[in-house]
Amino acid sequence: MSRRLPLGEGETSRTACARGLLRAGVVERTGEVLSAPVLAQRVGWAAGLVSGMAAEVLAAHWNAADVDALASGEDADGRALPSNAWMALRRLGWSVTPPQGVRVNDRMVRMAQEQAGRTLRSVKWRADLTAGILKTWPADPGRRTPQEWEAVRGAVPGGQHLPSSVISSRTRQIAAFVRSHGRLPADVFELEATPRMAQVLPLSACDGQQATLARADDPGRTLLRLQLPTRPDPRSYQDWTWVACPITLPPTIPPCALLHLPTLRVHEDRVRADLAYTHAVPKARRTGHTIALGVDWGLNTLLSAGAVRLHDDGKITAVGAGGMFRAAGVLAKQHRLRREFEHLHAKTDYYQRLIGDTDGHSLTGKHAVLTEEIRHLSNRRSNLNDALARAAARWTVDEAITAGATVIYVEDLRSMEARNMGRTLNTRLSQQIRGQIVQRMRHLAAEAGIAVVTVPARGTSRHCPRCLTPLAPPQGPRPTHDAGLEMGPLPPPGLRLARRPRHRSVATHRHTRPDPPSQDGHRPRQRHPGHPLGG
Repeated sequence: MSRRLPLGEGETSRTACARGLLRAGVVERTGEVLSAPVLAQRVGWAAGLVSGMAAEVLAAHWNAADVDALASGEDADGRALPSNAWMALRRLGWSVTPPQGVRVNDRMVRMAQEQAGRTLRSVKWRADLTAGILKTWPADPGRRTPQEWEAVRGAVPGGQHLPSSVISSRTRQIAAFVRSHGRLPADVFELEATPRMAQVLPLSACDGQQATLARADDPGRTLLRLQLPTRPDPRSYQDWTWVACPITLPPTIPPCALLHLPTLRVHEDRVRADLAYTHAVPKARRTGHTIALGVDWGLNTLLSAGAVRLHDDGKITAVGAGGMFRAAGVLAKQHRLRREFEHLHAKTDYYQRLIGDTDGHSLTGKHAVLTEEIRHLSNRRSNLNDALARAAARWTVDEAITAGATVIYVEDLRSMEARNMGRTLNTRLSQQIRGQIVQRMRHLAAEAGIAVVTVPARGTSRHCPRCLTPLAPPQGPRPTHDAGLEMGPLPPPGLRLARRPRHRSVATHRHTRPDPPSQDGHRPRQRHPGHPLGG
């Protein structure tokens, strides 16, 4: 199979990832059929060997000097380091040895070095970010002054375009270290412990002596051949056998795509394969767009989209009436699971305080049951968020394809922090999965050759959505009203529906009448019993 993908004019290559499942395997030497649990056990043995060697390399080089040497891109002789992490570690002389009495081939060592090298390369950005924040540590970590914000953004690489929420979260982490130890940490390697290595098999670091991948006659199937151990501690090469594992490809992989060696991981007695593939897609244009789709975030309505057309004379006209992506049922389930998750966490912490260091406590069994239920509930929340992100991104890209748009403009709310809006509203705003939606939106838009552009959120809610008239702030003090709510004057009769309150770039669709003095600002339609205006 060729390693190069033929491209036509106006096309570009795109690498994506799909998930497959290894249901069974066949030992080539004996013809023995391995069931899914047995195959998962053997893959787990190999992944345990790789993760153990990777953890050894990571612990030995978890310091600022070695990370800077790897990130510099040059070895001791001034030669450029290879792009492969395992080869870069070998060029630097960072070797790894298998456990005593265990026999593995060189490709297993490659996977361990690749996994450790990727982790060490990824920590460089966090190290520079932490160093910049420590260098400009503010007088009050909870609230920086404008001058302190300018100083920290100047000390952090790329700080001018970095969301403020990233700096704030790292500041809170350092402040927690200060409260615990009474001093500032030296660097990120003191602030964070050595990370644990996941038990996976990154077969991309191997060659044909460890694993091969070939398409079958059916374009929806492929065959993976790899060497797996027959025992958890193989003593010789006789304890390694070739196993053939057929994989059913997802329908999202085109028949002409170029397949790459996957990454294997064990999940609930099943072997899952993260299969990377490269295929040709239309090339997205950077300029020359005439039809664009604008996407705005909402609270009850998750996404609102509308297409516009740019004419030759510079006039912009709307294309259609737009659309809204409503997910009220999914969001309601999401908040219900969140409340249940918080309740279980509070109950588990209470049990843990009662148990303490006592052995054989009567509440130990209940604590274990609640811990398992929390894990199960976390998986449900994660799956629900993934499904919602896929559905919202798919809807947005389909709207752009239907309107014939070549670019999607979406509001950048990465630095948005929900404050002073009440406990319920703050939680709803902070737990929206905007980042996942934008990431999947870019992923799906690339297949259709559509560009995705993020725009700053500042000033996007200051104008009327139809006539672009600036909305004036309310006249007079309103002490009982929500501080984050901005409302303009009543519009002319023809634009009665155009102007509506805008709640910090999130439409709340509230009435433009003042609230009664005793009315709750977060629930404007509810009044306490005995109110003069009724219940």
